Amino acid sequence: MPVPHHSSLPPADAAMLLVLLPPVGTAPQVRAATLAALAALQQELGAAIRVLTVDEVSHPSVVHSFHTTELPCFVLMRQGVELLRQGGLPEGETIVPLLLSKSLSR
Repeated sequence: MPVPHHSSLPPADAAMLLVLLPPVGTAPQVRAATLAALAALQQELGAAIRVLTVDEVSHPSVVHSFHTTELPCFVLMRQGVELLRQGGLPEGETIVPLLLSKSLSR
């Protein structure tokens, strides 16, 4: 029996934007606003890039594996290859075109 295709899932080769978040020091309202902004970013990026948040409390080994010197930061990856890394959160009017252009380059 074939596996049903879910249009809400990104293609297997879609890029992933990992947003690495710090463990402490963020007020609940700020964290909620950050997550809402990331959800809006996901809507803008569509199926081209999947936005994943990685919290240092929940997934410390994942965050530490990126050897980042500051949190938050974000890393754009496709098939295990790092395409872009920047400190801070992915925001601003130029971030969507930047992410899309980087995700398409090989």
